[in-house]
Amino acid sequence: MTGVFDVNGGELVNAVSKSLKEVKSLKAPEWSKFVKTGAHVERPPQNADWWYVRLASILRTVYVSSPVGVQRLRSRYGGRKKMGYAPKMHVRAGGKILRVALQMLEKEGLVKNVERKGRTLTDKGRSLLDKTASSLIVRSK
Repeated sequence: MTGVFDVNGGELVNAVSKSLKEVKSLKAPEWSKFVKTGAHVERPPQNADWWYVRLASILRTVYVSSPVGVQRLRSRYGGRKKMGYAPKMHVRAGGKILRVALQMLEKEGLVKNVERKGRTLTDKGRSLLDKTASSLIVRSK
């Protein structure tokens, strides 16, 4: 059976983001047009569909390293911040974006909250990622 680990992560995230964009309840918040993703970036994302790409990326991250919480995702999506003459250092990403995204995925039934552990994928979320990965394999052949 073809799974998430058999395809390129970037291609999988782009394909899943297109399918998530079609879901009416996963509409991007109004503030997503103006917000930066963390203290390490200077400008908001340039991609108009960055919200759906982030949702798909979070789904893949939860699939790969489950259970996962907001703090671990903040470290994962953080980056290097310029500190003037001092060496660059790693800064975690903002938590609200990740928290709201996880809550949206939870309402949709793709992710579930395990008490005191973090979020894990439901069967619906796992099947979405696996079906998308298998369709990418079929297309590439």
